[in-house]
Parts: sequence; C-alpha cells; structure tokens
Amino acid sequence: MGPANQTHASEFLLLGFSEKPEHQLPLFGLFLSMYLVTVGGNLLIMLTIGSDSHLHTPMYFFLSNLSLVDLCLVSTLVPKMLVNLLTHSKTISYAGCLTQMYFFMIFASSDTLLLTVMAYDRFVAICHPLSYVTIMDPHFCILLTLFSWTVSLLNAVLYSLLLIRLLFCAEWEIPLFYCDLIQVLRLSCSDTHINRILLYLVTGLLGFLPFAGILFSYTHICSSIFRVPSTGGKCKAFSTCGSHLCVVLLFFGTGIGVYLSSSFTESSWKSSVDSVMYAVVTPMLNPFIYSLRNKDIKDALRRLISRLAFSH
Repeated sequence: MGPANQTHASEFLLLGFSEKPEHQLPLFGLFLSMYLVTVGGNLLIMLTIGSDSHLHTPMYFFLSNLSLVDLCLVSTLVPKMLVNLLTHSKTISYAGCLTQMYFFMIFASSDTLLLTVMAYDRFVAICHPLSYVTIMDPHFCILLTLFSWTVSLLNAVLYSLLLIRLLFCAEWEIPLFYCDLIQVLRLSCSDTHINRILLYLVTGLLGFLPFAGILFSYTHICSSIFRVPSTGGKCKAFSTCGSHLCVVLLFFGTGIGVYLSSSFTESSWKSSVDSVMYAVVTPMLNPFIYSLRNKDIKDALRRLISRLAFSH
C-alpha cells in the first residue's frame, strides 16, 4: 500500500447489525430498554449500598465501584448506537472513535481488576476470617480501588497515544456497533507491530493475570469451604461469594468470546452478538445477579423501599 493511498480518516462506518430499515426501530427499542434497565439497576445498587449502613463493608464498597464501572462502560457504547439506529446512520467521527476506544479500555480494564480485588476480598473473608478486619481496612480498600482505576487509565492513555500516529486505508468499515481495537488496527495502513505487541502484552497482564488471581483465590476458598464440617456452614460460606463467582464467569466468558470472534472470525453478525453479550448484557445482568442471590442486598432494598414509601 503506497503512501498516496494512505490518509487520516475523518470518520468510520459502524456496520453493526441489520442494514434493513424495517429492523432499525425494533433494534432501537430493544437496546434502549436494555440500556435503561442497566442504568436503573446499577444506580439502584449504588444507592442501596450508599444509603444503608449495614452495607458499608469492603465487599459492598467494591460492588458499588463495579456498578459504577458497568454503568460507565455501557454508557460509552450504547448511546452512539442508539443515535445511529434512530437516524439510520452508521458513521462515527475519527475523534469520536478514538474517544470511545479510550473510555472503553478504561472501564473494561477496571471491570477486570475490580473483579480480581473482589475475589481477593472473599479469599481473605473465608480463608482468614480472624484477620479480615485488620487486612481489609478502609484505607487498603480505597488503595486497591485507586490502583485499579490508575492502571486502567495509564493503559488507555498509552494505547491512545500509539493509535493517534496511525494512518488508515480507504476502507474504513468496522463490522461492529462500536469501535473495536482489533478491528481498527486491521484498517490501518501503518506499521501496527508495536500496537499489536502492546495489545497482546496488555491482554496477558490485564486478562490472564487477573483471571489467574481469581482462580487462585477460589481454589483456596473452595478448599476452606470443603473443610467446614456442617452442610449449613458450607452453604453459608459459599453464599457470600456465589454472586461474585457468577459475575466472574459471565464477564470472562463473554470477554473471551469477544476476543476470539474479533481475532479469528469474519462474521459481522457473530462478532456483534458476542460484543453485545459482553458490553451490554453483562452490565445489565450484574445488578440482578447480586440482588437476587444476595440476602443483604435484598434486605437493604426492602429497607430503602420502605423508607421511600414512608417519606411519601
């Protein structure tokens, strides 16, 4: 590809889902409903935890941060998709695409690291209960959260600086409903070896290492639970981490699906479905998983609803 065919992209085309006009309105209604449920559910989790003193513990402090990250993650991608569906447009500006990727990298990385921190919290609570208050003190919890946000921010800044230097070919079509890092690199006419090396490195550091940490934590958690003599004790111990384990399986399962589909498949439809599961469905289901499987959250929700009803 010669230099004459290289240029700075002014906009990209997000192919998304169906190109048929009659499908645009139903898709808009579907994703608007999912977005509103996601926003409402995560806001409710944060409000419930913030307003109930019984939930002012490390586990729920991390959960409120996870809800904030999920809310920001879905808000980075879905509003643009809704606008495009409503206006029958598929374009996103070059600056808008870079901005979307920047914030997506921040919130996706923060999600991964917070889930790892929450696994460590459950590990300390179940495997070292007598030292839990000493280890998971408020300052250490805040430090772990700040570490998650800082690492995610630095990663996004570094990758954005490398993306800005790229030139793009005449073909600027992205077979998804948002700007995906791998897909954008495929469109570049510049040398992307450094970008790809960094991508694989970050995938290893912020993907494999957190997953290995979660696996390590739950290996010891399961070992401790199986040593509990009574069945009731085992169920009580497992109930404190069951919701988190469900969220971990959902998040990493869909995340691996997105990575594999973006890397190895050319199917626009399959890649879009996998991306929706990861970036839209998972943040929508997380509040329900925690509220339906967690007795403390359900009790706090009842108290919140009672207070609101009494105030009116």
